[in-house]
Amino acid sequence: MTREITTIELKLPFKTGSVNCYLVETDTGFILIDTGSPSNSSELESTLSEFGCNSGNLHLILLTHGDFDHSGNAASLRKKFNTKITMHAEDSPMVERGDMFLTRKKGNFIQSWIVKTMFGFGKSQRFSPDLEITDGFSLTEYGLKAEVIHIPGHSKGSTGILMADGTLICGDLFESTGGSDNPKLNSLMDDLEAANRSIDKLKNLKVDTVYPGHGQPFTMESFLVKYSEYKVSNESG
Repeated sequence: MTREITTIELKLPFKTGSVNCYLVETDTGFILIDTGSPSNSSELESTLSEFGCNSGNLHLILLTHGDFDHSGNAASLRKKFNTKITMHAEDSPMVERGDMFLTRKKGNFIQSWIVKTMFGFGKSQRFSPDLEITDGFSLTEYGLKAEVIHIPGHSKGSTGILMADGTLICGDLFESTGGSDNPKLNSLMDDLEAANRSIDKLKNLKVDTVYPGHGQPFTMESFLVKYSEYKVSNESG
């Protein structure tokens, strides 16, 4: 069950940065992790085609969480590629009803409308996942020696994909938009206590290289060093 990870970096609307999707090639086909926002649909489909990903070999779309910059093309890709979508049940209401703040502690109607409009997540982008994943869900059935790790904090249903070699695709728990030498906790955190529990959970797993939803890959060790320094600085301040 060999695998190769291709990072597909897509620009977000209104110059709000970029988002990473990850195309994982296995011995039996492909798994796509996250799908960008609806404005990226043509670019994403073209890139998938370039790497030989088509309706016959895209076995699964796995969403790390429900935010529209990660889930925006899932519905259209499922139809065009005849595949399945999976995500954690805690975030399913976001994509089913088109409201990123539906299951979050923070947010309101105005914020919800602004974000929905900005990312272009309308009725045609809404969907229900085919499979709901839980902590420890194995991806061996799809040709990948990896498991799903539930890592809430950014959202209730945030998940990571931990591969046998220690590679972690972490969604938006972490980010490194300032460069691979400056990883940090994502600046948009819904539940900081849950995020810290997720970090403690990852400390007890063999995590080596981390691929974030925004930014460049970095090592888990470098994040833990930076985060420890940040916590000490905050406590002393």
